[in-house]
Amino acid sequence: MRRCPQCNRTYSDYALSFCLDDGAPLLSISAPSASARKPKSPTIQVESAKESDLAWRISSTVIMIVGALLRLYNLPLVPLHHDEGVNGNFLVSLVRDGVYHYDPQNYHGPTLYYFSAIIPWVVRFFGGKAAGDAYGLTTFNIRFITAAFGIATIWLVLLLRKRLGTIGVLSAAGLIAISPGAVYLSRYFIHESLFVFFTLGIVVAGLKYYDTGRGAYLILASISAALMVATKETWIINGPVLLIALIMTLVYFKLREIFDSKRVSPEVSDGQTSQLLDRFRGPIPLATVALVAFAVFIVINVLFYSSFFTNYPKGVHDALQTLKLWSHRTSEHAHPFLQYFEWLRQEESPLLLLGAVGAVIAVWRGDNRFALFAAQWAFGLLVAYSIVKYKTPWIALNFIVPLAITSGYALDQLYKRFGEPFVLLALTGGAIALLVFERLVKLKHDDAEAVSGVTWDFDFSQHWKVITIILLLAMYAGYILYSRSDRQKNSPHFYVTAAIVLVLSSYQMYELNFVHYDEDTYPYVYAHTKREMLAMLDQVDRIAKQLKTGNDTGVAIVSPDYWPLPWYFRDYKRVGYYPQIVPTTEPIIIGSKAQEEQLKSTYGDRYDLLSSGVDEGAYPLRPGVDLLLYVRGDIAR
Repeated sequence: MRRCPQCNRTYSDYALSFCLDDGAPLLSISAPSASARKPKSPTIQVESAKESDLAWRISSTVIMIVGALLRLYNLPLVPLHHDEGVNGNFLVSLVRDGVYHYDPQNYHGPTLYYFSAIIPWVVRFFGGKAAGDAYGLTTFNIRFITAAFGIATIWLVLLLRKRLGTIGVLSAAGLIAISPGAVYLSRYFIHESLFVFFTLGIVVAGLKYYDTGRGAYLILASISAALMVATKETWIINGPVLLIALIMTLVYFKLREIFDSKRVSPEVSDGQTSQLLDRFRGPIPLATVALVAFAVFIVINVLFYSSFFTNYPKGVHDALQTLKLWSHRTSEHAHPFLQYFEWLRQEESPLLLLGAVGAVIAVWRGDNRFALFAAQWAFGLLVAYSIVKYKTPWIALNFIVPLAITSGYALDQLYKRFGEPFVLLALTGGAIALLVFERLVKLKHDDAEAVSGVTWDFDFSQHWKVITIILLLAMYAGYILYSRSDRQKNSPHFYVTAAIVLVLSSYQMYELNFVHYDEDTYPYVYAHTKREMLAMLDQVDRIAKQLKTGNDTGVAIVSPDYWPLPWYFRDYKRVGYYPQIVPTTEPIIIGSKAQEEQLKSTYGDRYDLLSSGVDEGAYPLRPGVDLLLYVRGDIAR
């Protein structure tokens, strides 16, 4: 065993040299003599440790399997979002032509494309160009990359066991595994899944470096930071928030030391700087490792942004200009300040509630530095992104992970301190507040999206379900107060809470990801492609088979809105994309419903409308955009 001389915390892991709470060097504790032990304690302790380790392995494996299945099952089910189509277009050019140049005007960083190109490149290398096109560039494969990073994020969270405890880290990983948004966005071919993984990678590698003093972990943290920067320009928000959360955590605990006379003595406090340097092998090794880490950071960014020196120095110069360019686009996708809170309330209410309670506990108890850091990380990002007018639902993945970590801490505290009513009352009160807000009480906004007032509606006939649940929660709060002196080991409160969270999150996850995945009434479904578009593509494939022209079938797309069609037509060799109606004799024409009259006057005598059977024959592409499919008359007849 090892013991901290400052806080008296003990550790059974002999690989640790410093206290995880205050950084003091650990002292070895000699084991008690055999005569001092109870007769049966050694056997019981060994069996208990083995059982605990076995339970940990089984639980963590189950969580990883569940997270993987939910992210990998039927990846092509949801049609590509138009942003996914644009990303797919960049990938096709990189894989087939070996060309990718970073464009800072309206696109994100290069890491997504290079990581996603690995599978197609490997298939092309072993199977040839035809195999690479047929089996490498597929919807499953491109989404597999983002799903894999989503799964790896769960694994990274499980590495935080020493910080959160077994119950806490399993709860955090489980919450991410079944989070509606985490699953949905991991199945999206966009940058966010990679970006969040690299952000968490900085934290995990940094903690490993702090624990062990091994320079390799600092270099890993630097690699994660470099890849985060090379993934998306919003690193300018995530990076400073992490740094501020770290500084505020250190300041908070330093203040607690100052105002708590029972903490460390001044002599010990004065020696903390030298202890910290000793942890990292001294000032010279520390400076050396830091310089190497910084060099690695620069090299990785130069490699990716220069497209591995095929676009040097322009790519690097563009990367330095990106923040200036994106700063002029913050008014796009403008939403009110509380929009992220509202989206989280609708789809991630267990995380929002548990995260808030966990943050309060972390500040109040002040016994877990990492929990306080994670709370500031979660809500710091939430506030920072809320200040920016530009808001899209996939940004929420940045909050989901640290919120889940803080939620895991809250559930761990509930598990360990079930006799104390504070946690349960806070959860119950928060649940009531979430039910009241935007269901019974709503904020009014003016034309400038500023809050202009409050409205409320307590009509029981319309809101009887919500009001009934609120009353039941209030009764449960009364029961908590009544039974607060009951400290039975088998208190049901933790298990009841965990079961409610599991059922609610699982239900919302299933409904969003596998039933209503293209219905824009759900927050994460943001201007998404409709499933009917896939039916139109099936019609095009049927006509191509009928003509026996296959991928040589000509298709003229005259609609100004057509993404993500280029991804689905990536193997067709005669597809033209035009911003307006043009003369053509191609066997297939795809136009917009808004162009219907012009389409009839231009092609009506030579082409027949191939109706979808609904919505006046149109195929919905996304909200506000419907497409019409025309087939040349000699083919239709």
